[in-house]
Amino acid sequence: MLAFVSFPGAPLTESLIRNALTKLDESIVVTDEVPHSAITLLQYCGYDHLDHELTHSRPETVLASSYTIRKSLIRKHFLHRTTSLYIAKHPGCILAAGVPRTWDIEIAWADELDDQFADELWDLGAMLDNSPGQWYILKAGMADRGNGIRLFDSKEALRTIFEQFDGRSDTESDSGAQELVTSQLRHFVIQEYLIHPLLVNPSQVVSDSQVISHFHLRAYCIACGALTLYLWPHILALFSAVPYSSPSYDADGNLDLAPHLTNTSLQMDRGEAGVRLLTELSGCSILSMDGKAILSDSDIEDIKNQTANLLAEAFRAVLASPVHFQPLPNAFELFGADLLVTHAPQQTDLSNPRFQVHLLELNAEPAIELTGARLRWVLEDMFEAIARVCIGPFVGLEKCRWENWQVGETKEGLKKCLEVGVRGLGAW
Repeated sequence: MLAFVSFPGAPLTESLIRNALTKLDESIVVTDEVPHSAITLLQYCGYDHLDHELTHSRPETVLASSYTIRKSLIRKHFLHRTTSLYIAKHPGCILAAGVPRTWDIEIAWADELDDQFADELWDLGAMLDNSPGQWYILKAGMADRGNGIRLFDSKEALRTIFEQFDGRSDTESDSGAQELVTSQLRHFVIQEYLIHPLLVNPSQVVSDSQVISHFHLRAYCIACGALTLYLWPHILALFSAVPYSSPSYDADGNLDLAPHLTNTSLQMDRGEAGVRLLTELSGCSILSMDGKAILSDSDIEDIKNQTANLLAEAFRAVLASPVHFQPLPNAFELFGADLLVTHAPQQTDLSNPRFQVHLLELNAEPAIELTGARLRWVLEDMFEAIARVCIGPFVGLEKCRWENWQVGETKEGLKKCLEVGVRGLGAW
């Protein structure tokens, strides 16, 4: 079999893929160009380098590393609309509590906000007017790697943000790579700022310092065929660069975003200092609670189970709206899910706190190179598992091993979260 592998902007990803393919089958020949005449072809490359027409025209002999249509997963405003519709039809589903309250808007200039508050954002406007102290997060719908994230707590603050994006504000912004031009993006989502996040000290295992840090989870999931969903259980915890504090303005009216930004792409100078495995946090003190509660193995297992169930339900939601997500039997794709863990501060049983996992967004072609050298083995094992489970059956290897794999079971390090027959069970 020939394999076209190309990730020019992500050399680590390409290296991991090449190594995984070699371990899967040494007879696989890797090429730098798409060999259209190949009898059997694996296209393992970035979305823009895929020959999507070839994938659709030869479903029996061409396997691709990305679905062609999957906007409802990876675009924040599409994901919000899809999950909102699903929750409206299934009010008791876990997404109802598992996604933050969200609004999406289409706006080109800051002076359009008045119309937005009179229409799409009327309920948000009422909350801003009547609930002082509540904060919200603004995200560009099609930006990635943390670009354009802002916090606000009033209509005036939101207007100032858009004026800065427009380049019409008298206030200079020093946010650097996070700058956006509103008229070039137009689509934004606004999410409620989740209060009472789980806070721990990522350095507690090696020191006694009490640094209270904010973090989010990065979970890798793999969609295969049409459709089976797997979770890679080695979930990462990505920490902010500075100690956590509730959002507030300083004496000059400025807001420091650093305690709230946990995206590794915004902390390139830190390297891997803010990256931990979720399991490494076992035994850490829960600094967001009074008392001497610790994060236990059972807490972490519960967080993992919630993550698997949330991702499965999110995929059920996008499958229910097939216009913007169309799984193919001869494709698979790796996604990076960002999640946040909160807990109820009024919880009285400190020995067994109850946590809630929230799905924030899903990302295609996740920036795995920012994981760091210490945890590179996690990535190596993951890509080898993807090769065995998603590519192996395509080339006639090990297919019989997956026939009795039940949802909830873990094999080859992958936990099966969902299996549905969108186009019949199995890919081939």
